Amino acid sequence: MTETQISTPKAAERRNPVRFTVPGGAVREIDVRYALNAGYAGRDTAQVQHHVDELAALGVPAPTRVPTLYPLSANLVSQTGNVQVPHAKTSGEAEWALVVGDDADDLLLTVACDHTDRALEVHGVAWSKQSAPDLLGDFAWPLADIAGELDAFALRAWVRHGDEERLVQDGTLAQLLPPAYWVDRLRAHGLLRPGTVVLSGTIPMIEGVDQFADGWRVELTDPRGTTSRVTYAVEKLPEAWD
Repeated sequence: MTETQISTPKAAERRNPVRFTVPGGAVREIDVRYALNAGYAGRDTAQVQHHVDELAALGVPAPTRVPTLYPLSANLVSQTGNVQVPHAKTSGEAEWALVVGDDADDLLLTVACDHTDRALEVHGVAWSKQSAPDLLGDFAWPLADIAGELDAFALRAWVRHGDEERLVQDGTLAQLLPPAYWVDRLRAHGLLRPGTVVLSGTIPMIEGVDQFADGWRVELTDPRGTTSRVTYAVEKLPEAWD
């Protein structure tokens, strides 16, 4: 290679590994190659429309299709414990994530937190999704082993302000469209590819809790008490030198 040549890896060679403990204690490592974020994906259509109307009142553009799906850069998927943000108006969202392993039948489910720039969101939801990471949990279940009990999984999130934590989201997966909904549609469109991560959309926030926090903790817990969790601090960067 000469000094003027630049080596550009092919997509299949790029690595963004995530690691999960799975039932039995083994560790799975999967390279993330594609990322998709579902939105407006609640099962209660009236509640979804109420959410759309609430966001519209705040200036957030309404989607043209419900539920919707936002493709993201794969390098936004992370398991970091620290999220750096440009200003104070960012927050997370408690979600599940579907992770495609070696093939379309090798599916894992974990907890996730979709961190979002709320100031940018009013200019375009797709833009805001590209501006902050999707955080994945530490534990994952094979989807085939839990498909019949997913509605009983608890999904909760806490925000931290200083040393104080407050519950900001509290629900179950029964409130969201199930993984099978997205598996069928992504398979039909050729998008259920190895290394794909799909986030579910979120459940309602508890009113009166300040979501613009110093940190987030999100947990997904099965009926036996096994929990997958995401915990991270939010660090505001210095002001730009404009």
